[in-house]
Amino acid sequence: MTTVQASSASSANNDILASVNAQSRSGSNELVSTSEAVQNRFLKLLVTQLKNQDPLNPLDNAAVTTQISQINTVTGIERLNTTLESLLATYNDGQAVQAAALIGKNVLVGGSGLLLADGAASGGVSLAEPVDDVLLSILGAGGNVLQSQRLGARDAGSFAFTWDGKTAAGADATPGSYGFAVEAVRGGEKVAAEALQIGTVSALVRNKGSFQLDLGGLGRVELSKVQQIL
Repeated sequence: MTTVQASSASSANNDILASVNAQSRSGSNELVSTSEAVQNRFLKLLVTQLKNQDPLNPLDNAAVTTQISQINTVTGIERLNTTLESLLATYNDGQAVQAAALIGKNVLVGGSGLLLADGAASGGVSLAEPVDDVLLSILGAGGNVLQSQRLGARDAGSFAFTWDGKTAAGADATPGSYGFAVEAVRGGEKVAAEALQIGTVSALVRNKGSFQLDLGGLGRVELSKVQQIL
């Protein structure tokens, strides 16, 4: 009796998925296979395997069922990835609309710079928790303190402040760039406080799939870095 030579049942079953994967990877100029195409190739290979199996050593039913289950899992994962990519694209579109609405607005971002113009300068503070008092120090050239203010008790979160451009002696400071430092206390203990500077959004820039806000002289920042919109 003439029979078709075949490898063992377990090896034959493993070869099915291996063949599918090999075909998916072959040819650098080929398009990425869709889930339907992968399924079709798998079924064709499986049918061919069944037709040419050794009658004395047939494929194991449990092994075939396992292989079918595996290809269904791969297909499901591919469809899930496609859905996630669609959701991400929708999210990015929404983020772009939200960011575009900020053009021309002032925002608080991390930094300790102050720009004194028209007798006033504004900045902000971000607090990790409620505090009893916040000490603000306006810094001039070389880090010398020009004026100190107590901003009082504050809740957790961010808030803005305004400096009137006066020194501790009551003189008008020269318009230009200054710095500031903040210290927060609660019950006699220091609390984490982050200095925030004000920037004006001049443009929206796409960078590696995300969006950045162009703040002019302050550079570019991620949308997620904005602490408050003024």
